[in-house]
Order: sequence, then structure tokens, then C-alpha cells
Amino acid sequence: MIKESRIELFKHIWGILKNKRCHLYRVNGVEDHLHIVTHIHPMVAPALLIKDIKISTSKLIKRENLFPDFIGWQRGYGAFTYSQDAKHNLIEYVKNQEEHHRKQTSRAEMVRLLREHDIEFDERYLE
Repeated sequence: MIKESRIELFKHIWGILKNKRCHLYRVNGVEDHLHIVTHIHPMVAPALLIKDIKISTSKLIKRENLFPDFIGWQRGYGAFTYSQDAKHNLIEYVKNQEEHHRKQTSRAEMVRLLREHDIEFDERYLE
């Protein structure tokens, strides 16, 4: 991702969250995925929030030609809760995405998290 385009994308996501009365703690990403650490307002359904973010950012990316090779977001998403005690570590983890993904692919990361927390999953939905 081009740094300036990433900043514009992240500011747009922050605006969406703010308009839905959610609090953004951190957003960051690499070429193939994003991480968003947020407090979701109780009246906001996570699936609808993700849908709104995907639709709005897709329009922005195409209109502003932020990422010329962008063809669309993946069909699914992952959402995880965390304890307040873990929030600082989670924010730092998201802050250092580029460094982290030099060591582990996003797919390997997702499989590790799902197995670590004994969550059943279907490999077909990790693509």
C-alpha cells in the first residue's frame, strides 16, 4: 500500500466509526488485510459495521484511485473480542503490522489464532 493512500483510507475508516459512535483505538494493515481495534457502540451490529466499512472504502478507493490493483475486499471477515487488560498489547500489535507480517502470513496468523482459542473453522473460508 502506498503510504499516503493508506493514511487516507485509515482516516476514512476512522470517520465511519466516529459517525457510528464507535471509538477507534488503532487501524493498520498490510497489502492483503487490515486490523481495526475499536470499541463498537452497543447499538451497532458488527456485521453491518464491516459491511458499511467495505462498501464505503471500496467507493473511496475506486473514486480516488488509491490502490490501482484493488479489486475488492474479501467476502468474509474476522472479529475478535479482547479483555481490557490486553488492549494495550493489541494496539501495539496492530501498530507493528508490517514487521509482524514479515515473519508470518495473514493466513497462518488466522489459523494460529483460531486454533489457539479452540475455534472450529472451515479452511474454505480463510481464502
